[in-house]
Amino acid sequence: MSGHSKWHNIQAKKGKADAKRGKIFTKLGKEIAIASKMGGSNLDANSKLRDVVAKAKAANMPMDTITRAIKKGAGEMEGVNYESVVYEGYGPAGTAVIVNALTDNKNRTAANVRHAFTKNGGNMGSTGCVSFMFQEKGQIVIEKTDDKDEDELMMMALDAGAEDFAAEDEVFVVTTTPEDFGTVREALESNGLEFLEAEVKMIPDTYTAIDEETVVKFEKMIDALEDDEDVQDVYHNAEFPEGWEE
Repeated sequence: MSGHSKWHNIQAKKGKADAKRGKIFTKLGKEIAIASKMGGSNLDANSKLRDVVAKAKAANMPMDTITRAIKKGAGEMEGVNYESVVYEGYGPAGTAVIVNALTDNKNRTAANVRHAFTKNGGNMGSTGCVSFMFQEKGQIVIEKTDDKDEDELMMMALDAGAEDFAAEDEVFVVTTTPEDFGTVREALESNGLEFLEAEVKMIPDTYTAIDEETVVKFEKMIDALEDDEDVQDVYHNAEFPEGWEE
């Protein structure tokens, strides 16, 4: 089966992950706390919390940090109340961008996101201006190794309810509906598989090619957005030039 996840394209900035690990853990902690607050701290009874914890584990977040975030969300430890908000807009060359945030001050977050767009050749749009170009999908990314048989892994994923399976240069990408994500992830986990990424995200239907000059502006905008402590996730449909590396 074929897919067009362009995982490495979308993850072009992943090399910066180590430098931003502290911020990544802070953002994941917020997400865990929200899931715990909404559905309780019992992992067995809270599928959303299980999914977020799996995402945190894929990012190598320590288990004690995960546990603290769960307790904060459940009210067992002092925490902050966060509200979820989504912003949409356009980056350089008309690229489509979606920004998910968790904030305790929507005015501050909106101003910061708008500034990140406008300062770097983009503009924040109205709700719905680009989201129609994306689909919400579960995505599980597994590193290719010699001990993994592609056909066997594909059948395992499809039997568990996956929508698609793609073999890319260095990874396998399993795509699911949001509803089936948890079931597929748990089935693969039960077979001893570990993930480079496991989360429900916005995947673009089509991509907008950008040249090297535009990439520089585009990455400055994405950096500004991701550096904001209120921003959880940034999704886009930019297609980087062939062979582009930071």
